[in-house]
Amino acid sequence: MLLPSVPATAAPAATPPRPPAVSWSPCEQNPAAECGTLSVPIDWSRPGGPSIDLALARRKATDPAARIGSLLINPGGPGGSGVDLVTNVPGWPSAELQRRFDIVGFDPRGVGRSHPIVCSADLLSPMQYPIAENAAQFAELRALSTRLRADCRARTGPLFDHVNTRNVVRDLDAIRAAVGDDKLTYYGISYGTLIGQQYAEMFPHRVRALALDGNMDHSLGIGEFYETTAAAAQDAFEAFASWCERSDRCALHDEGVRPVWTRLLARADRGELIDPDQPAVPVTSLELISLAHLLFYLPEWDLLAVIMAALDTGAPLPLPLPTRVPGGGAPGAVANFPIPILCQDFDFNVSSFKEYNAILRRSAKLAPDMRYGPVNVRVTPVCFAQPTPIPNPQERLRVRGSAPLLLGSSLHEPTSPYQWTLGAARQLGKYARVLTYEGWGHGIYGWSDCTTGTIDRYLISRALPPPGARCPAVEPFPALTADRRTPRLAPTPVLPGRPSLF
Repeated sequence: MLLPSVPATAAPAATPPRPPAVSWSPCEQNPAAECGTLSVPIDWSRPGGPSIDLALARRKATDPAARIGSLLINPGGPGGSGVDLVTNVPGWPSAELQRRFDIVGFDPRGVGRSHPIVCSADLLSPMQYPIAENAAQFAELRALSTRLRADCRARTGPLFDHVNTRNVVRDLDAIRAAVGDDKLTYYGISYGTLIGQQYAEMFPHRVRALALDGNMDHSLGIGEFYETTAAAAQDAFEAFASWCERSDRCALHDEGVRPVWTRLLARADRGELIDPDQPAVPVTSLELISLAHLLFYLPEWDLLAVIMAALDTGAPLPLPLPTRVPGGGAPGAVANFPIPILCQDFDFNVSSFKEYNAILRRSAKLAPDMRYGPVNVRVTPVCFAQPTPIPNPQERLRVRGSAPLLLGSSLHEPTSPYQWTLGAARQLGKYARVLTYEGWGHGIYGWSDCTTGTIDRYLISRALPPPGARCPAVEPFPALTADRRTPRLAPTPVLPGRPSLF
């Protein structure tokens, strides 16, 4: 369901005063990087009102004489920490970008160290398996959504009503000014692309270069959102099955992926699929699908095949399965929970079981193996009873007067469908150029010399690739790890001891 277009909020006619420079000091978690804060208003319509401090981190350009400015970054989510990316992954991005730019990460409002949204862990626990099979369960799900929102709002305070992406964009512009750049150079992946897209809408004349990787499409209603992500998840599954068929490295090469997957899902549906490390708690079908989907992100096909074979035969697992998160703990325990940001950016209200069931049925037809886009199924129920109107509802992008943006995507994107990037590019028109990686995985930066080099050249010299530019696929190998790619936050459970990826 497409919602009526709402006029985009225009940038202020007059340039606001430049914020004070950030006071930087060595980061506690990594003294090789510098950390600081920037005060911004909770409500940008009341700039003199209450404020919060945004957490920032910076690694200075390694070649000051060649420095262009700052490269601001966001690793997605909602909930990804740019501070953690800067402090914990010193090898990212490329050496050439680190030579030419100060790499500046920030935790968006409501996230991480920037006044996080906090909620009752006991209320979050039932959201582990938020699939309703009948009208009564759906009514309970909507009631839980209402209670959870009220709880998060009360615990978080006034900021809760002001965490939508348009406010994050205003924060980003304040950071740009505070680090001394007249125009913005930015890299965002996944949910971070929405920040970049809306920055180009709101501050088009302050755009230097925005590289947006694995794009959101903010024009989609909930039905299209579910359908496109279900199709993308199924496409990623089929790519995995095809690889296994042609590769003798695959632990399921002889029998094939689909027969084993069908057996595992059937056992999960009956409550008979057992995690050897937690035998008292059966693995649900949603957990199984979510695990596979998470391992499509890089992708890590070898590992997924080994895990499936072990679950099928009862052999020891190569590593623990994701634990149940979050919830439980001591009475009154709370947890950081950034998903209400999504509810302020997308109207995902669903008022009846009939509507909800129809959405899931359409998804299942598009994804006979994966059934749905598991990220959607896990997070959108939080928004089912969101009060309307929401602050930043779906609309088509309308950009005028911006420098061109570079939009990247893999052809077989598992979670931010390739067609979302194409849709955003159509809406941007002459202000966008698309770079297609003809392979797999979530995000394309760091995947190959072609993808990384093209994005680097654009960010450094603003050189766009030719229309229709494509980079050939590189067969994934286990050695491809997160130190070469952009670390990303996963809203699904993650494997203990492994990087979270979204």
